[in-house]
Amino acid sequence: MTKISSFRDLLVWQKAIDLAVTTYRVAQGLPNREQWSLGHQLRKSSLSIPSNIAEGWARHSTPTYVHHLRTSQGSGAELETQVEVGKRVDLIEVRTAEMLIRDSQEIGRMLNGLIASLERTSSKDA
Repeated sequence: MTKISSFRDLLVWQKAIDLAVTTYRVAQGLPNREQWSLGHQLRKSSLSIPSNIAEGWARHSTPTYVHHLRTSQGSGAELETQVEVGKRVDLIEVRTAEMLIRDSQEIGRMLNGLIASLERTSSKDA
């Protein structure tokens, strides 16, 4: 098993960065009238996912890290909701929306696994 020496080594962070970049590109393609509403929300929620993974890692406290990972999960749910709205009002293409939601859900599952692993390790240390 590879030693994790930075949040950058985490596959979940890497995938979250990719999702944020893709979401930014989708948001850039929205009409100007949507840039400060839906576009802003899409960018904010997608950026929050990897940002909270990184911030939690940097806190060097398992309970705090888990808290930030759960915040990342919440941001993923926000993103999925915003993408769904964008799709339903015909601002985001169906295929693009499905891809963003699928990627967000995959990251959510990865976060669940990381949280479970951290909580198991934490309970063994107690």
